[in-house]
Amino acid sequence: MRGGSGSEGKGRLPWWSVLLGVGIAVGAVAPIVGQWLVNPVDQRLVDLEVYRDGGRALLRGAPLYEVLTQPPQFLPFTYPPFAGLLAVPFTLMSWTAAQWAWTVVMYAALAVVVGYAFRDVIARAGRWAPVAAGALFGASAWIWPAFDQMRFGQVGFILMALCVADCAARTAYWPRGMLVGLAVAIKLVPGVFLIYFWVTGRRDAAGNAVLTAAVASLGAFALLPSDSADYWFGALLQGGDRTGAIDGTTNQAVNGVLARILAEGPVRSLLFLVLVLAVAYAGFRLARRATVTADALARDVPHRTPGGTDLMRAADAGPGPYSLLLAGVAITGLLSVLLSPVGWMHHLVWIIIVLGALLGDGRDPRRVLLAAGVWLYYLFPLPWRGAALSRGENPLLVRVIGRIGQNAFGLGALLLLFVLGFWLVNRIRAGQDRKDRAHDRTRVGTLSP
Repeated sequence: MRGGSGSEGKGRLPWWSVLLGVGIAVGAVAPIVGQWLVNPVDQRLVDLEVYRDGGRALLRGAPLYEVLTQPPQFLPFTYPPFAGLLAVPFTLMSWTAAQWAWTVVMYAALAVVVGYAFRDVIARAGRWAPVAAGALFGASAWIWPAFDQMRFGQVGFILMALCVADCAARTAYWPRGMLVGLAVAIKLVPGVFLIYFWVTGRRDAAGNAVLTAAVASLGAFALLPSDSADYWFGALLQGGDRTGAIDGTTNQAVNGVLARILAEGPVRSLLFLVLVLAVAYAGFRLARRATVTADALARDVPHRTPGGTDLMRAADAGPGPYSLLLAGVAITGLLSVLLSPVGWMHHLVWIIIVLGALLGDGRDPRRVLLAAGVWLYYLFPLPWRGAALSRGENPLLVRVIGRIGQNAFGLGALLLLFVLGFWLVNRIRAGQDRKDRAHDRTRVGTLSP
């Protein structure tokens, strides 16, 4: 295992550093695991129980989309049939074993995400890289969306790891786009990355993603024709009726914000359509701006990895281009939540990628401070506290403040689109221009060719 950059990071990492890093990571998440795995059975990893019930339905030949979990939840299976097939192994374990196995899988996926998100600052730590990684892993696990992922036993870490690896790996040992296609086959929401690939010129990756998702979905259709028909022509079209209350506090998507302000009707539907189109247009333009700038900055940087391609150039060109590549990925991930009819708070684990893009290699104090501020903002359940303030018995001003707070995570995600797409792009580009001018001045009066 190697880490660091330059001579500082060459050689094997010392065993004590690896052991300390693992200890920090495990110690950081132990209270989370302890809290949720000792919850009452009906409040413990409830989404894992949805997956397991789906897998059990397939094994006994019951209709997948008529299954409900045990009371008091009564939750239906809402994912594509391919996801039901992947859930089958967890039905072969006891409930206790399944919980522990799922916890390990989730946190392994989070470790992959942290490795990509904070790659450059971890590399700077040299022999302390495992310690830095462990600390960043713990900090990421404690932001509220990640905390909620563990509470519900959701699949978000896995989907995020697939998408980030596909977009940000220096060297892909798979066709680019394949992992995104796999994520889309598990859950449709990562489909926003198909648009990201297309608008940023990664057309081969977009094609690979579509092909992979189609193969997986058609394979599930061949194995489960009835359930597949029920999903694609029934359960999918039911939308919010199956996923939960649209106006619930935990829905931080644009649709959820509107539902808490306006009553259901034509006006809200029209406004939702207008806002979603506006956010999508602005968001994908900003994601493209960040990624295209990353590509442009990377063109003058030699590849460190032999056989590099244009698709991976920004991932291989250094902290500046890589931060902007992460910014494009983070914007797209945030859009997957904001544009969805329901974007629960735990879906905003994409904030981890936001933090990585802002932090970079940790050399820019302003970026470090902003990353710390974003981390603090998403560390606490602000929407729930806002919901408490917005109750009718409180004074009008308190209720207004509460209503704003109730939408805090969604509004914060909207603001971060522009922070990443404008402020971060401009700051990194300006920093690169200063470096280029300084380099040109050092050449004046020399005999350099």
